[in-house]
Amino acid sequence: MSFALKTIVLTGASAGIGRSLSISLAQQGAHLVLAARNQEALEETLAACTKQGGKAIAVPTDVTQPEACQRLIEEAISAFGQIDVLVNNAGISMLTRFDEVTDLSIFEQVMQVNYLGAVYCTHYALPYLKANRGLLVAISSVCGKTAVPTRTGYVASKHAMQGFFDTLRIELRGSGVDVLVVSPGFVATEIRQRALGANGQPLGQSPRDESKGNMSVGECVHQIVWAMERRKREHIMTLKGKVTPWGKLLLPELVDRIAAYAARATTATQK
Repeated sequence: MSFALKTIVLTGASAGIGRSLSISLAQQGAHLVLAARNQEALEETLAACTKQGGKAIAVPTDVTQPEACQRLIEEAISAFGQIDVLVNNAGISMLTRFDEVTDLSIFEQVMQVNYLGAVYCTHYALPYLKANRGLLVAISSVCGKTAVPTRTGYVASKHAMQGFFDTLRIELRGSGVDVLVVSPGFVATEIRQRALGANGQPLGQSPRDESKGNMSVGECVHQIVWAMERRKREHIMTLKGKVTPWGKLLLPELVDRIAAYAARATTATQK
């Protein structure tokens, strides 16, 4: 699939993976509809895409609001007349043990952004994707495949996202619309700094050393574009992510112990 002159709607475009992916697609001559809550940062992404030669518009959007998602799709059609690709990338995280949570609204916030935001945008974009035999992309996580301690709400939202798009893929058989679920591992973005803590407030710092062991944003985006070009059904980026589902089937207790050990190691480096 070539993205030249294709209209691509991309949520979470103001930072991290979304921003870099937008710029990469602009370099290929895509028509971009950029969405995020932070208007100032979104305008910076817009300027970067335009500088690369792509046509783009910025539509400030809170994906937790169905009306905002509907308006996003309407703006895309008004500007470019069609939608060829929808990339559901908007996301937030959480980092705390469940028994330490003091603000249960964390779970609503994470589910609304990561899961329901994707549902809303997909609902309004789907008729146009069907008309153009387009591509649906969900930027999920290896957390959508397995349990990760201290991320109960995030893991639940990514499991929901995985289940939704896997089911939708079956429903769309024969429609010409392909569904791609992308599952990165740890990527060197600011998502963990912005993750919600036990009190519902952003942590402000990552418990991980972001300079070690994390995939670069550039490599992550390269793999996403590669999978999009081939209209794959799924792309898991790490060996651990590929092996873990099989491990859960064959040696579930061992997988649990490994996950618990990794969580303790992360906590130890934070202290």
